[in-house]
Amino acid sequence: MTGPVVCVVVLAPTTAFGLLRARRDGRLRVRTKDGTVRLSEADLGGPLGERATLVQFSTAFCQPCRATRRVLAEVAGMVDGVEHVELDAEAQLELVRRLEVLRTPTVLVLDTAGRVVRRAAGMPRKADVIAALGAAVR
Repeated sequence: MTGPVVCVVVLAPTTAFGLLRARRDGRLRVRTKDGTVRLSEADLGGPLGERATLVQFSTAFCQPCRATRRVLAEVAGMVDGVEHVELDAEAQLELVRRLEVLRTPTVLVLDTAGRVVRRAAGMPRKADVIAALGAAVR
């Protein structure tokens, strides 16, 4: 009788965590702290976009990072004045700590002044990135 009880006790919270994580993975959202964070060209190692900038934190062995790179590059190519900047999280540890990047890929959408207007942990959908750009371009 203890075997099924242990299974239920272990599986119920694990399933709840998995469902919650799947629901939040890749969603571009606003954090209250992000509106005050501003990145410069020196932080990014390149120019900010004229209208918006898509910043991606990646690591060398991250499989979803490759797919995210393709999505962001495609969106940046579709919208004039949008730049895509990919940063190696391992090489930019100070910036990773300052921005509280906890996993890769993490995507930040910046406005023209370099302020973070949206953030996603995990691979975002193309439609969500385009919608987030709408908030940044205003």
